[in-house]
Amino acid sequence: MLITIAHVLTPHQLSEVRKLLQDAEFVDGKRSAGMLAKKVKNNEELAQDADRHQQLNQIVMGSLLKHPGFQLAAFPHRVATPFYARYRQGMTYGDHVDDPVMGPPGAQYRSDVSITIFLNAPDEYEGGELVVRTAFGEQKTKLDAGSAVVYPSASLHHVTEVTSGERIVAVTWTQSMIRDAARRELLYDLGTARDTMLRENPAAEETRKIDVSYVNLVRMWAEI
Repeated sequence: MLITIAHVLTPHQLSEVRKLLQDAEFVDGKRSAGMLAKKVKNNEELAQDADRHQQLNQIVMGSLLKHPGFQLAAFPHRVATPFYARYRQGMTYGDHVDDPVMGPPGAQYRSDVSITIFLNAPDEYEGGELVVRTAFGEQKTKLDAGSAVVYPSASLHHVTEVTSGERIVAVTWTQSMIRDAARRELLYDLGTARDTMLRENPAAEETRKIDVSYVNLVRMWAEI
């Protein structure tokens, strides 16, 4: 299941992020790629700069982790420090599946959910769509600045070639409390329906039943 989340970052937050990235050093993205991904990865990533990364993460990850849409879609248990990636003209990232286990020894996590947060407007570059292969065919995503897309890390996906301009994104991964993607999808649909019912008709018996069912399914399936 592919879920888009609008307004993860406000215009003010985006402005602060762009200022931090404006004069930053970027390096070859192959440095962080696995053996197979290196063959198809052609982008740039923000160079190691502890202070700059900390400032960016306070804005980007601080907002993402608090967003109810992200919580409902991902059920995050462990969340990775993001990469800030830049795609200039001619750059692309071919078909690949994200590594199943990430992180340094002693701080490893399973990648269940992948997240891309778009940091500049879609009219600032041509191409650069995220393409995720699903059971219903390829789904192409190119979102407004400040919006995010969430999808299973096991999905085969790629980024199309940027033919003009510059694409800037933050990419991160989550180990979910709900390991199975089909169960996450069911809980997402049930959870969104539950939230609507709690807002619109909180006293109804049907609302109570949906609420109890949702809570107990989370209890049944959660791994922490």
